[in-house]
Amino acid sequence: MTHLPPEPRTSADDPTAVDWHALLAGDARTDAARSTDAPPVAPGFAAPGEPERPPMTRREAREAEQRRLALTESESFVPAKPSRADRRAAASDYGDDRDGHDAPKRRGPWGCLIGLLVVAALVAGAFFFLQGPVSSLIERFTPAEDFAGAGTGEVVFMIHDGDTGSDIAENLVDEGVTASYDAFYDLLLAQSPEPEFQPGAYLLASEMSAQAALDALTDPTKKLENTFVIQEGMWARNALAEAAIVTGIPIEELQAAAADPQALGLPPEATSIEGFLFPATYTAEPGMTAPELVQMLVDRSFEALDEAGVAPEDRWRTVVKASLIEREAGLEPDYYKVSRVIENRLNPALFDSGLLQFDSTVHYGVGDDSVVTTTDAQRADPANAYNTYVHPGLPPGPIGNPGDLAIDAAIHPADGPWLYFVTVDLDTGETVFSATVEEHDAAVERFLAWLEQHPEYGS
Repeated sequence: MTHLPPEPRTSADDPTAVDWHALLAGDARTDAARSTDAPPVAPGFAAPGEPERPPMTRREAREAEQRRLALTESESFVPAKPSRADRRAAASDYGDDRDGHDAPKRRGPWGCLIGLLVVAALVAGAFFFLQGPVSSLIERFTPAEDFAGAGTGEVVFMIHDGDTGSDIAENLVDEGVTASYDAFYDLLLAQSPEPEFQPGAYLLASEMSAQAALDALTDPTKKLENTFVIQEGMWARNALAEAAIVTGIPIEELQAAAADPQALGLPPEATSIEGFLFPATYTAEPGMTAPELVQMLVDRSFEALDEAGVAPEDRWRTVVKASLIEREAGLEPDYYKVSRVIENRLNPALFDSGLLQFDSTVHYGVGDDSVVTTTDAQRADPANAYNTYVHPGLPPGPIGNPGDLAIDAAIHPADGPWLYFVTVDLDTGETVFSATVEEHDAAVERFLAWLEQHPEYGS
């Protein structure tokens, strides 16, 4: 027979029952369900002792599960922690912190400028203190400047008696053979055994590599027999010594041949052949005697003076002045400026004392050109006839043998008001010319400071 379904029980009848109709309708759980810890009853089953409830359809079960999850999430929701951006925005909106203090303000343009200046000062200080060590480190690991190959043209290079490897390295650079002192000298130090150089003239070239120059200077076939070089400004005694070494003529015979200047055709004022041994490359013929050799040197000097347009009666003064220029000037334009300084100082209207005050003349009178400065005692010594700090006018004779450039400058001085000059850098030849003593004193201070950093030049 057919039984009617039992009457549904309400919450009033059973406080533990679940009102599924209310749950499916989306209502919250009954108060009785919230107040009990009884485990939930699966749809379609009854709790123990209770009649079985009608089963839920699949759709009703799925909707009930979705509502249960939504209810659980709503009860367990915890607000998320605000982000840094949110906190920054809130702070900027309120302008005050929780304690009532003013919030930090943004740095203004003056603050930024001060910060930049501090950074710039730190960078500048670091650069100043690190410049020296960094430069030294760079130089240490940077190869010395050097040319490549065997060079071009011809250069007659002279190794003088007593020249060291350092002297040769310097002379090679001065004559345009090698690119730098270090390139040749470092190479020389790396040789084992160390090469031995023989005095004499060698046929080299311009812009040779350090290795090519070293090979040529140690190659006997590159040595020119009976050939020697007289350099600009060289003293006569040193020029004769060079000739003696190369030609084999005893120095005593050459000195005797030079003892009578007038017999050689020199001006009557000449007491020696100083100034009239023209700087050039010479080759002595086999069997040449000492008088023939000396005459050849003097004749070459007369030839240069004639080509420069110097009359015989003007030879003496021109050679004396040119010898001063040769010893005092460095760079080519300075030759003509030094010539003007000499003329201005010898002009009583411009410089009443007439004192040239040249250290080079003092050196010649002392007989020592190994240093570039003079002492107070040397400058005050009247016994030195070549002391132009004491004796006015030109010195009594030439102080070396001038070349073509010095001779031309002697007869064509530059225009200018200069009365003073000083070479402030002996390595570069930089020279400062001044019209006033104040300007000159400032330049002298520069030179003295340079000397302190380069004690190898003497005092």
